[in-house]
Amino acid sequence: MVRYGKEHKAETRRRIIETAGRRFKQDGIDGSGVSTLMKDAGLTNGAFYAHFESKDDLVATVIADQVKAQAESVVARAAPGRAGLEQIVRGYLSPQHRDSLGDGCPNAALLDEIGRCTDATRQAYTDGVLVLIEGIAARMAPEAPSSARVKALSLLGLMAGTLQLSRALTDTQLADELLEQGIDNALALLDAGQRV
Repeated sequence: MVRYGKEHKAETRRRIIETAGRRFKQDGIDGSGVSTLMKDAGLTNGAFYAHFESKDDLVATVIADQVKAQAESVVARAAPGRAGLEQIVRGYLSPQHRDSLGDGCPNAALLDEIGRCTDATRQAYTDGVLVLIEGIAARMAPEAPSSARVKALSLLGLMAGTLQLSRALTDTQLADELLEQGIDNALALLDAGQRV
């Protein structure tokens, strides 16, 4: 029997998490069985339990990973200040983001299911969202980020809801118009309460 080192096990676990993240966002958590997830990762079903106790364990891990990746790749890389906030809004509410379900935002793709998941998954999501909104709030109010926390959460809710609705529409023109209106609404929210 071949023994693999810790590095191989960590790489395999990472591959499972990444492929499960894409599959969950594409087909939903309930629509993604362990056998499909493992096939996507190029592994056998038996290998699953060497990395996760259960599908619920995998789901909690994937949700935490996906929201962390969003904070690192979208929020942390945006330009500073108001320009960065607009960059986040425009990128999030773009047709490209809408149309790339498997590589897009876990919020818009999975919120309805996360609310019905285990407490561990919901806590992993909450912890990740707090990091995400702290990054947004720090751009909204660099001098007092905690004062912008609820506003940052509202912005995330507005964007995720707009993206979800846009994805559900079959009328592409209407879906694009909704994204544009969402951008206008998000920018208005950002500017609300600002002194001119």
